[in-house]
Amino acid sequence: MSEKLLALVTGASRGIGRAIAERLARDGYRVIGTATSESGAASVREALKQIDGDNDALVLNIADAAQTDGALKDFLQTYGTPRVVVNNAGITRDNLFLRMSDDEWDEVINTNLTGVFRVCKSMVKPMLKQKAGAIINISSIIGTTGNGGQANYAAAKAGLEGFSRSLAQEIASRNITVNCVAPGFIQTDMTEILPETQKEAILATIPGKRFGQVEEIAGAVAFLAGNDAKYITGQTIHVNGGMNMG
Repeated sequence: MSEKLLALVTGASRGIGRAIAERLARDGYRVIGTATSESGAASVREALKQIDGDNDALVLNIADAAQTDGALKDFLQTYGTPRVVVNNAGITRDNLFLRMSDDEWDEVINTNLTGVFRVCKSMVKPMLKQKAGAIINISSIIGTTGNGGQANYAAAKAGLEGFSRSLAQEIASRNITVNCVAPGFIQTDMTEILPETQKEAILATIPGKRFGQVEEIAGAVAFLAGNDAKYITGQTIHVNGGMNMG
């Protein structure tokens, strides 16, 4: 890459988000990763600066409208307009539907769907002026298949994919793509704590017979961010080992 293009990666403190941020940094982007706390941002900053000193991190809580607005205004003033925006930050508040509280529903929708709206609202206008860019939203297999105990999460991720297709239609003429990557079951801290019987049950449903690796999600994101994907927009790339082939 002849010059460093700017990339913003939300939720970069661990797991998939950290892998995405590090992959883009290794690919030559100037990466700014985010976390919801100062300590989380410090950890992201340290990891990214080990790859290149131009990388950085900031505190961003996409569930908080005022904080998001302020933080992203500061981002634009400090770093400029990103060429790549990866919306990875998200939460879970799992519960069976009949036991799910209004707060559990609202928190997930507010973060996983409305939070992405907030980030895009701040970033799209300067990207339109730039007339180039890629927005990549991290969805989930659950947005397609559903999952017991995750009605809130499934609704947010399905909504995210619809949002992405609609936004893609509005800004494609300005050379900006909008796509989703939908991971299946990926080996992270969350899957590590599952009981062995539950792991075996999940693996039985995956033709690939293994959990995915965070680097495999990062690879899909890197492809969508690059020049080889400039004519791909409004799509969801499923990375799930064949668990869902719809």
